[in-house]
Formats: sequence, structure tokens, C-alpha cells
Amino acid sequence: MGQQVVLISGGSRGLGAAIARRCLDTGHIVATFSRSTSSFLEEQRDRDPQGDRFSCASIDGRDGEALRRFVDTVADRYGGVDVLVNNAAVGRFGLFPLMRLSELDESLDVNLRTNILLARLCTPYMVSRMAGCILNISSVNALRGNAGVAVYSATKAALDGLTRALARELGPKNIRVNSLAPGYFDSEMVSSLTERQLGKLVRSTPLRRLGTVEEIAEVALFLISPAAAFITGHTLVADGGITC
Repeated sequence: MGQQVVLISGGSRGLGAAIARRCLDTGHIVATFSRSTSSFLEEQRDRDPQGDRFSCASIDGRDGEALRRFVDTVADRYGGVDVLVNNAAVGRFGLFPLMRLSELDESLDVNLRTNILLARLCTPYMVSRMAGCILNISSVNALRGNAGVAVYSATKAALDGLTRALARELGPKNIRVNSLAPGYFDSEMVSSLTERQLGKLVRSTPLRRLGTVEEIAEVALFLISPAAAFITGHTLVADGGITC
């Protein structure tokens, strides 16, 4: 796989950081942003103080002008944007009638608007090269109903719809657009679950375990690689069989 410039939203920790790490291991250039720093970001800054293959910024994804400056800076510095991984998301879970409007607005802004805007900002650089790849991080909650995740599910389902429409629109420009829908894996989003809730999840998963963040990152790496060159408009589910 040749070196690519990979822009990842929400790459400070969790799945975003795991994807960033695997991209770096594979030889790609990685640029990412998040609202807060992390040990992963500090580690990469120490390894690459000149920013030859890694750069990051502290940005609130709801700030459209800051996103535009970041994308333009990355493209100017590294010569373009080859891959966009739309990973930024917040989980605001709870009974739908009891959700605060501020939580609803934050979910829509971060999980949906930020990622749509990033696709809009990165696409011209891909069109100019007649090549590129967009990977939207969706969720099995976009495919199956669960209580307490209505708004989160709606934002992820919207990303899947965006994936299919953009794949049709951008395919003639040799730009692939796919979604990755992880199931339940060891992450901050499941850290608040009780032992009983975790046990129920494990029992309902045919593989009888949660996934690992490294396993999900490997699937992401596949979808942005030449091995997936004829795959577009697809939502790839990596969930241990929970939706089968």
C-alpha cells in the first residue's frame, strides 16, 4: 500500500487513536484533531516533533471555520488529502423523552454535521486528483433498534445514507465511500455498563465476547486499502454476529 495522507476526526483516543496508530504503522501520513489531548497524541508528538508524518490540533468539530482551516493546512502541508475517516462522535444515551435539548443538539452537531462538513471540505482535494476514499464510522445501532440510543442511532443511520449517496455521486471521480459499523467492543462507550449488562451483550453475540479496538481498526484499514478498491457504497458490519 502506497503512502497516503489520512485525515481522522476524533483521533485522540479509542477507535480513532487505534486507526491512527495502524495507519502510521503502515507508513501513512496521519493528521487528526479532537477537543482534548491524550497520551496517544503526546506520544506521537514526541516521536515526530517536526510533524513529518503526524500532526494534530485541538479543535471543536462544531466550529466550521476551524475545520476549514485545519483541512486546508493539512492539504497544504502534505500535498492533499487522500483518505478521510469520519470518526468523531459523542454518545449521549438515555430514555428519549428525558433527553435534554442540549444533548440532542450536541449529538446532531458532532456525530452528523461535523462529519458531513469534513466530507465537503476534503472532497475537492480528492476530485482534483481523481482519487480518494471516505470512511464513515457508523454503528450496529444504525441497523437494529435499542432502547436509550435513539438519537445516536439516528445520526449513525444518517451517515450510512450519506455513504450510499456520496458513493453514487463521487464514484465517477474514482472516490470510494464506505461505512464501518462496529458492534460492541472494549471502549469508553461500554465502560459505564454494569457486569449484568455486559454479560447480556456477550451472551447475545455469537462469538461470545466483545470485540477489541484493534480488531475494528484492522477492518477500517482494510476499507481504505487497495484490497477494497472495488468496494464502495457499502456498510461493513464488524459485530461478532450480533446482527445476524
